[in-house]
Amino acid sequence: MEVLQRTANRGSISTGSYEIPGSIKFEENNTEGMYAQPTAAGNRRTWTVSAWFKRSEISRASTYMPIVQAQVGSETGSIYILATDKIIVDVGYGGTRNRMQTKAVYRDTSAWYHIVWRVDTTQGTAANRNRVYINGVLQELDTIDGYPDQNFESFFNNNIPIYVGTYGTTNNYGYCGYMAEIQMTDGVSNAPTEFGEFDEDSGIWKPIEYKGSYGAQGFYLPFDDVSAIGKNGHGNDVNFTLQNISAADYSTDTPTNNFCTMNMLDRTNGNSKNQEGATKVTTDGGSGWCTMMATMGVTRGKWYWEYFKTSNGGANIYFGIAASDDPYIPYSSAAQYYIGNVAEQASIGFQVSNNSIKNSNNSSAFALLSGEVLKVALDMDNGALYFGKSTSTWASSGDPTSGASKTGASSLWASFDNKIVLPGISIYQGGNAQANFGGYASNAISSPQSDANGYGTFEYAPPSGYYALCTKNLAEYG
Repeated sequence: MEVLQRTANRGSISTGSYEIPGSIKFEENNTEGMYAQPTAAGNRRTWTVSAWFKRSEISRASTYMPIVQAQVGSETGSIYILATDKIIVDVGYGGTRNRMQTKAVYRDTSAWYHIVWRVDTTQGTAANRNRVYINGVLQELDTIDGYPDQNFESFFNNNIPIYVGTYGTTNNYGYCGYMAEIQMTDGVSNAPTEFGEFDEDSGIWKPIEYKGSYGAQGFYLPFDDVSAIGKNGHGNDVNFTLQNISAADYSTDTPTNNFCTMNMLDRTNGNSKNQEGATKVTTDGGSGWCTMMATMGVTRGKWYWEYFKTSNGGANIYFGIAASDDPYIPYSSAAQYYIGNVAEQASIGFQVSNNSIKNSNNSSAFALLSGEVLKVALDMDNGALYFGKSTSTWASSGDPTSGASKTGASSLWASFDNKIVLPGISIYQGGNAQANFGGYASNAISSPQSDANGYGTFEYAPPSGYYALCTKNLAEYG
């Protein structure tokens, strides 16, 4: 059974011929983004923007987090996410602001969302001049400044720089998360059904190939070539210049194969937060232990992922798993519980400080040094968990391929029976640690390895029969 922590579009359709090959990871604090200078003004009354996005951080203190915008100085025309997790679309120019805000909030960090911003100020009906669709559904909007007047000419598509994921070249406002397949059509009012469709079996909104016109100044960012991230796949001159973006920010986490990440909606308290595409867990003060769980859980199958002890992460780290209904992880407000802390509860943790595996069958393991990768192999079919490091080392001379004999494994006892089991990280105040589920890794991978299906990018090859936590594999084995 495929299990994700939230609903909405999960990019979990495993059938169909259309695939999105890659995405780009953006960070707010690094002013990461890209921009292009159109060669001429386009149609300032009619255009459409289509983009897929997956958030990694929510409820940020920043005023807003741009997805796509045209900007010079304080003048903008844009789509951006507020700190309230609502989305604003701004059709303005010359001091006139025509901003509308979604009634709904978008804070699911396990989900890929699809947004279509459809502007056509030639329309006689005001509500049809500025429309927003999320996952194929027209959104109800609240008025901030009002709809644009009929035939209003916006600042957007006006021969000025277009930015993706950032506010200009110097401002620290920035988007946090992943984006994939960004398209803009010049002079064309597109329905969302030209970019996506509802799957007949699941009802989930999924991408399809756009076959229409881009117009003279439109663009298409497919992110299908890590060596040419900013190229315009449409073929005109609107190519994008990278700004603090490199090949290291490329990801295979996409709307057509959604990977597990860490989950800000499933954490002990507000002192823990995500960075680096929700693969790095940090703390920003407070006291005690902070635990965060991942976005994908499993009830069967064999699964592989990795953890990374950072050079400044310290020894106060527990890597491991917990059942989704464990009463202590991560739900205790006392903030003193960590993975493996309470005997016979449904969590098992690798304690970095004393190189041991913690819970009712506590056992010694091996030293995990700064900069080393911890391997995790979870066998839900036989109720076994294995920790390892380096190419061939497994704790207690374990063998993840041993099946029912569970050689050297930490067994999953009755507390785990019929439970959804998730990866997790516990860190003490001031610490930080990283996870690699295969879609994106913030630590450098020296010798990239994938599972037998070709999914995931890991430091070490998953054991035979073990797979990356992504929706393609969950649909087949989960």
